[in-house]
Parts: sequence; structure tokens; C-alpha cells
Amino acid sequence: MSTITFDTLKFADTLKFADTLKAAGVPAAQAEAEARAVAAAIGEVDVATKRDIDDLRKEILAMELRLTIKLGAFVAAVGGVIIAVLRIPH
Repeated sequence: MSTITFDTLKFADTLKFADTLKAAGVPAAQAEAEARAVAAAIGEVDVATKRDIDDLRKEILAMELRLTIKLGAFVAAVGGVIIAVLRIPH
């Protein structure tokens, strides 16, 4: 899986110069600390790419095929046992 890229400096700059945050009185040091905290949180998140999803879809289809074959073999075996039991003379 790939990870999200996050530009902490750009985030801090955005926080430093955002009108709404300046109006609220957010100091530059706090903005930088928030940028580091968010970057640390986002950096730990794995994101599935289209290739990851396609690979998973192929694995699921292959598993479905294997299960269908096994179920068919089981049904055939049970059918054979039932036929054998019915042919036993009473």
C-alpha cells in the first residue's frame, strides 16, 4: 500500500497566514506544532491504490473459483455416498 504525502511546511505556512486563524489568535509556533501533529497522524495511514484493489479483486476471484471447485467435489462425493447407501440391499 502507498502512504499519503503531506507537506508540513506548507501546512504550517497555511496556518500562519490564514486570516481566520490569525483572527482567532493562533500563534505561529502553535500552527507549526499542529502541522507536525497532523503530519505524524497522516503519515501512519496506509491508503489502497487502484492496483492494490485490482490485486485484491483478482485474489478474491481466484478464491471464489477454488471454493466453487471444492463445493462441486463435495456435492459429487455426497451424491456418490447417497447412491451407494440406497443400493445396499435391505
